[in-house]
Amino acid sequence: MSAGCLALNSSFEPLTLVPLRRALRLVIDGKAEVVEADSERLVRSARSAYPRPTVIRLTRFIHVPRRFRRQVTNTFLFARDAYTCQYCGRAAGQLRMRESLTRDHVVPLSRGGTNAWTNVVTACSLCNTRKAHHLPDEIGMHLLQAPVEPHFVHLSWAVRRLTPIQSKYIKLFYGVGVLRQIAAVEHRGTPAATSRRA
Repeated sequence: MSAGCLALNSSFEPLTLVPLRRALRLVIDGKAEVVEADSERLVRSARSAYPRPTVIRLTRFIHVPRRFRRQVTNTFLFARDAYTCQYCGRAAGQLRMRESLTRDHVVPLSRGGTNAWTNVVTACSLCNTRKAHHLPDEIGMHLLQAPVEPHFVHLSWAVRRLTPIQSKYIKLFYGVGVLRQIAAVEHRGTPAATSRRA
């Protein structure tokens, strides 16, 4: 179960998961209202107890950019590529000991490549070492799919664990298709099997 509380914009758009303390502070300060709460798990103060909020809604609208502009990190890169090497097709759970998922630059930095979403892919350490400073075609390697900049919704939620109640609001705002894609990414691999090595 998620340790956080789902924060919705005033329009009911899911924004992010916030720690319980932050959620309570927003409610106490009148900046948010409780939409859903877990009545079986109480938050206690010196004088009273309240159901633990699982979903809150901001009272004022916050503008959110529509395109996903987050800097490329391994956490989001591996989620985009479903924790799978884009050269050999092995998933994180299929890697042998001492192997890990890494970030590979399709056009190496040493040859003018960039660290943009469209030039980085998930690669197992063996494939990354084999490719080295070459272009994939130069050594007979081929990508499973071309790298693209992901939609912000898919990645911003793919690496979080949502409760069924919280998932209901993702489905309500973005539709069941996005919720299924998030669930698929969540179940394909585990971030624990990954490495931050470039």
